[in-house]
Amino acid sequence: MSQPRYRAAIVGTGGIAAAHAQALSEHRARARLTAVVDLDEVRARTFAEAWDAPTVAPDLTTLLASGDVDLVHLCTPPSTHAPLALECLRAGVNVILEKPPTLSLAELDTLAEASRTSGAHVATVFQHRFGAGAVRLRAMAAAGELGRPLLATCETLWFRDAAYFEVPWRGRWETEGGGPTMGHGIHQFDLLLSVLGPWEQVTAVAARRDRDVDTEDVSMALVTFADGTVASVVNSVISPRQVSALRFDFSHATVELSHLYGYTDADWTITPAPGHAAVAARWAESPSTVESGHGGQLAAVLDALDDGTPPPVTIEETRQTMEFAAAVYASAFTGAPVRAGQIGPDSPFAARMDGAGAPWQAVRSR
Repeated sequence: MSQPRYRAAIVGTGGIAAAHAQALSEHRARARLTAVVDLDEVRARTFAEAWDAPTVAPDLTTLLASGDVDLVHLCTPPSTHAPLALECLRAGVNVILEKPPTLSLAELDTLAEASRTSGAHVATVFQHRFGAGAVRLRAMAAAGELGRPLLATCETLWFRDAAYFEVPWRGRWETEGGGPTMGHGIHQFDLLLSVLGPWEQVTAVAARRDRDVDTEDVSMALVTFADGTVASVVNSVISPRQVSALRFDFSHATVELSHLYGYTDADWTITPAPGHAAVAARWAESPSTVESGHGGQLAAVLDALDDGTPPPVTIEETRQTMEFAAAVYASAFTGAPVRAGQIGPDSPFAARMDGAGAPWQAVRSR
């Protein structure tokens, strides 16, 4: 039996690491989990045993020096993403990076430069782009089958209690980068952007309404796209009835998605406009029961590596989403609309998502 082409390592064995390990197991003919790294050696060994990984490395530096890895899955807390990814890139090793990919646009730009220099790639985990429904929606929209995009709504209404924020790095600008705009809603509005294309202007508000955190616990944005489409984006961790919902109103149909952490075709609804019943039949032509998740994106990453092309979601695509997040904070904290490209390298919102500081008092001890 031939060996898989790609030797993969998981760095950080917290909750999301299992999704990466499961994705690798789904593609074991092409990639194999060969090493695990975690600050807690006992936890690392337990994880490695559970997922049949033969090696537990003491740290990333040792792993990279061994030359026995082709692809590193970074599943560590957000503040460690940039330095660890940079170490991988300098070693010429490709990286799959959990969200939020970095704490700031400046950190992301540093990774982009390192990638250009080394030739190694960074793929950000935005797995909802790769579900069958999203792929179908983008294809039909690009072909003009849905008509002109007119209006969209994007809601990430989740609930995280006080115990959730007892994890030391959560709820702090310095270690999480932001609140639900960065750590929760980013998946949904990344999917929104992947469908509607370049955004042009953001007008936003952000607030800390109920959680004992330094970051926001809710944000809302009005968005204008380059083609004139308008959208609203809401991100929350204070909503008891949880939902992840997107709605796209095209001139020929309304397309809706309602799920929580992953979707199948059953979570999509299409409502044709009068005279466009054929759109619904076209939508139903290629049904899928596969849930959106890390496995779908990993397949696309491996395909790209096989072809010698940058794996999705590329740093350039990631930057559009990260710049949107920065624009939400910049607009919310300055009270002014923010246009695409406005946050230059000298802007405080390039270095930190909260810019010069949030308009409320910090409550967490340092």
